[in-house]
Amino acid sequence: MTDARFESGAPAYAAYLQTVEGRLRLDIAWENFLSVINESNAPQSKLDATGERRALDLGGGTGALALRFAALGWRVAVVDPSATMLAIAADAARAATPDASTTLDASTTPDAARVTFHQSAAERAHELFAPQTFDAAVCHNVLEYVSDPRAAALSLAALVKPGGLVSLVARNRAGEAMRAVLKAHDLDEAERALAAEQVNESLYGGPARLFDARSLGELATGAGLRVVAERGVRVVADYLPAALSDTPDAYARLLSFELTLGARPEFAAVARYAQIIARKESAAATA
Repeated sequence: MTDARFESGAPAYAAYLQTVEGRLRLDIAWENFLSVINESNAPQSKLDATGERRALDLGGGTGALALRFAALGWRVAVVDPSATMLAIAADAARAATPDASTTLDASTTPDAARVTFHQSAAERAHELFAPQTFDAAVCHNVLEYVSDPRAAALSLAALVKPGGLVSLVARNRAGEAMRAVLKAHDLDEAERALAAEQVNESLYGGPARLFDARSLGELATGAGLRVVAERGVRVVADYLPAALSDTPDAYARLLSFELTLGARPEFAAVARYAQIIARKESAAATA
């Protein structure tokens, strides 16, 4: 059953993704994944505007990442337990699709026909598709909320082809402690975050599980995925004045700096979110 907070909170989440913090969370994680895909030696992983490569956006919410895949020519399946989230995603896909009267470049614009929407819990996504259907998959900021992260990781891995790439993003424990200190100046809350299994988050209201690069990596390897990259998402942006991101040029500079910091382990360790990029092994576990 869908958690009611994700139905009622869907509009707020869509609005959050338009803020600097929300945009950076999307952009940093996407650019990290894109760079690994493009550096891959596997021909089927190369990104261009042709072919029938398929991507899975598990817990895809309002479809922001799915539309980026679709704009690059991928066919994308968005799986989410929230009917409201999926409705917003479907509307966004239709709105982004050019019609015959537009002058938009169709090769870099999402096509709604390339995106499908499926209502399901993440842990049961493997029941929707044949095994090894997808060439790539993302599961961003979902594991914090599912009832069984291990089951969700196994379901995800079962659906990815051998050699395919998977990106996991989740709330980082050290980043939670840093934010409590630097934003709220709350040492007690920071100390609690260092040992807590979960915290109460503000967007939806309710608990959110905490991870780090190690625990995300263990989920990945337990599902038959081999970690190929670890990144931090939003290292310093949460603590900077708005003037450092309030113009397109300023935002681009901040994004570039965040990508640089997030690729360095000493900074990634205290980022707001941890990201693991992994490759499906040939003998991966199945759900």
